[in-house]
Amino acid sequence: MSSFHADVFSDLTVDHVVFYVSDLESKARVLTEGFGLGVVGVSTASDSSDSRALASSDILVVLSEPRGENHPGTAYLDQHGDGVADIALGAPDAAAAFAEAVRRGARPVSEPVEQDGFVTASIMGFGDVVHTFVQRPDGGRRGDLPAFDSSGAPRAAGEVDLGKIDHFAVCLEAGQLEPTVEFYEQVLDFRTIFEERIVVGAQAMLSKVVQSASGHVTLTLIEPDVTRDSGQIDDFLKNHGGAGVQHIALTTGDIVRTVGTLGERGIPFLSTPGAYYDLLVERMRPDRHEVEDLRRLSLLVDEDHDGQLYQIFTRSAHPRNTYFWEVIERAGARTFGSGNIKALYEAVEQQRNAAFEAENGSGEAR
Repeated sequence: MSSFHADVFSDLTVDHVVFYVSDLESKARVLTEGFGLGVVGVSTASDSSDSRALASSDILVVLSEPRGENHPGTAYLDQHGDGVADIALGAPDAAAAFAEAVRRGARPVSEPVEQDGFVTASIMGFGDVVHTFVQRPDGGRRGDLPAFDSSGAPRAAGEVDLGKIDHFAVCLEAGQLEPTVEFYEQVLDFRTIFEERIVVGAQAMLSKVVQSASGHVTLTLIEPDVTRDSGQIDDFLKNHGGAGVQHIALTTGDIVRTVGTLGERGIPFLSTPGAYYDLLVERMRPDRHEVEDLRRLSLLVDEDHDGQLYQIFTRSAHPRNTYFWEVIERAGARTFGSGNIKALYEAVEQQRNAAFEAENGSGEAR
């Protein structure tokens, strides 16, 4: 392998994320009025779809509503409902990245094309999700995209402190974890940075985290452990109709302030039982935020050898109860909050046992 090919994937970034949606206006309203993203472009490319680009800081999202049966988004929506269709990867040389990925075994979707100074080319990733390599022209704006009109488009006002995409959580069918990890390692030069088996009561899941050589693209890949009872990963796969992105985590510098703002803007979050915070002092002492602030906003906290992280998940507004968002603040931690899964389970069990005893008198809970 030549040195040119050896480093063609060394500087990959998350350029943007494309969602196929059935109602563009309502989904755009959630991102603008809720998350504070601004409309930065409207597609001029096709009569078969209506697309809008929205951005905030280093986050760039494209919502695309297909208008005809021949648009690939129509089949996607029939199979999965609204969801992530393309995790576009910024690359210094999109044509070279495409050629090398295909040489290594990636399935091609679209050959390199040049438009408006951009070079793009696409390969298949996992499930029905593609990766479009995007080579941007020198001196362009972060929110610009080929075949999008940005003239007069308002930008985000900046009321919400959201930074970038921290990671994508991907649910895979049983048996697909290892082949998917192998694909990202051998085709795109990702590396496995973390792996674990998470047991929650009678359920379990297997997870490996793969990250690009640049460190800018991170995928948390999860498959159900079929030796245990079915759980949330099985539910996602059934309701989504196969593998797909379960959630995207967005970074913030101050999760207490940001989640408070998002709540005021109408974004609903999952609640956390009070017992979680009663038990928290037995696990750790939060460094950046007061426990009462965490309790008030249902924020979770975990830690690893490098530091702590604070996180929370939105309630899924998806008709199939699949896709949702995560907000995360990293205080040194490099892992992904798996300790919270066990802690939440224990808290729920304690709450359940307390409720049973209150209803039936003291004694052993069921």
